Amino acid sequence: MKNMLIAEDNEQIAVVLGEYAKQEGFNVFFAADGEAASAVFAKEKLDIILLDIMMPKKDGFAVCREIRQTSNVPVIMITARGEDFERIMGLDIGADDYIVKPFSPAEVMARVRAVLRRMDTASGQKNILKYDNLQIDLDSYTVTVTGKDISLTKKEIELLWLLASNYGKVFSRDNLLDSIWGYDYFGDTRTVDSHIKRLRAKLNAGSIYGKMIKTVWGVGYKFETAENEE
Repeated sequence: MKNMLIAEDNEQIAVVLGEYAKQEGFNVFFAADGEAASAVFAKEKLDIILLDIMMPKKDGFAVCREIRQTSNVPVIMITARGEDFERIMGLDIGADDYIVKPFSPAEVMARVRAVLRRMDTASGQKNILKYDNLQIDLDSYTVTVTGKDISLTKKEIELLWLLASNYGKVFSRDNLLDSIWGYDYFGDTRTVDSHIKRLRAKLNAGSIYGKMIKTVWGVGYKFETAENEE
């Protein structure tokens, strides 16, 4: 049985989500504020977290940052406003998806299933990619250059893996959006561009590998060594 944490200060919403989650076969833990959410995360082995942004004591952004320091457990952010900056910030700090209130509990469970399917697919690959001194390990979600860890978010690692494991193939922004964020993601292609920009910057710090992520103008992006640049 998979474990789910529902971190939500609105008791009515939490109870309804909990009932739907139990029907899906989850063992459910609850937290009514950010500090309680952190405590449950530290104590329990969780398979997915529903994390409200606006919570007492510690907001969802702070909790998500804390989680991502040690874990890649899937996190779905819940926001009451649905403003672009909240969605982008949540994804940038490592959330796997977001959902805007008011929502249907059935839709939330559909998002949960979609995120877990993507995680199962990724973990099932059991692969390590190497390009000279660059190593991408999708099993442990780590990227190293000459043995030194590069601090990347989970989405940045998945984006790098997709490009590097399809050497020379051009992906449109829509392709990348669907592959990494899922077909039901309601954001736009600016999300892809911002992630590519940060990924290049992090890889370029002390290495040339950021330059391997090439822009194909009017189309999208590909991964290719400098020698093959047209």
